Amino acid sequence: MRVATWNVNSIRTRVGRVVDWLVREDVDVLAMQEIKCKESQFPFEAFAEAGYDVELHGLNQWNGVAFASRLPIEEVTVGFPAAPGFGKVDDAGELPVEARALGVTVAGIRLWSLYVPNGRELDNPHYPYKLEWLDRLREATSEWMTAHPGQPIALMGDFNIAPFDHDVWDIAAFEGKTHVSQPERDAFHALETAGLIDALRSRGVEGYTYWDYQQLRFPRNEGMRIDFILGSAAFDELVTAARIDREERKGDAPSDHVPVVVDLDVETEDDDDRPMIF
Repeated sequence: MRVATWNVNSIRTRVGRVVDWLVREDVDVLAMQEIKCKESQFPFEAFAEAGYDVELHGLNQWNGVAFASRLPIEEVTVGFPAAPGFGKVDDAGELPVEARALGVTVAGIRLWSLYVPNGRELDNPHYPYKLEWLDRLREATSEWMTAHPGQPIALMGDFNIAPFDHDVWDIAAFEGKTHVSQPERDAFHALETAGLIDALRSRGVEGYTYWDYQQLRFPRNEGMRIDFILGSAAFDELVTAARIDREERKGDAPSDHVPVVVDLDVETEDDDDRPMIF
């Protein structure tokens, strides 16, 4: 079973590229972030023609998360318990909860597509919102793992955090900025302390997953590693291969992120003649 995560940076702009990649790379399940559309705007037909069903959570032209799967999708969950909101309070005095988290179960594995808040600047209200969001995510994940011991679970997506200095091209360029601050890194490592394992880093897979469109960042390889697949021990035991698909940052109209991919030792109907990744 091949599972991947990809911040597609507008699915309507890149639907052809995403679907072509799914078919070419023989992916069973893809978690997407920043789909940037509502359900009525999502290009379902292109995915259906390729044999994929889609579940999504999108509210407007910002954020948005989704799954595309050619295997049956079960137990769809929009958001996680106690997720904080952000923005202007509504008529009921509540902050709106953004479209940043979607959970599904596929082949007995619990998967989450997550788009962690950016944080913007250290003195911006979005920064404490980001830290609170991550803390609530940790709490919800710990509670789920306690309630479902032994069932594989993975948090996948754009975490908007570079956990280590070597996860950015030049740590000096990030002094005083988000994504590398200690509270953000502490929040990321708290997820690992709760029992999650970086499926790629633990296997020696290195490389960036994001390059800004500006200032020739990609040709200069001035990137960041901010997209991850964090799995429980039960999930990690299933991982047989992992990679970052750097090639998808090339070509016409790419996303500024690239796919992160794992193979799992889970039998499915589509396993015959599957190419391996290393």
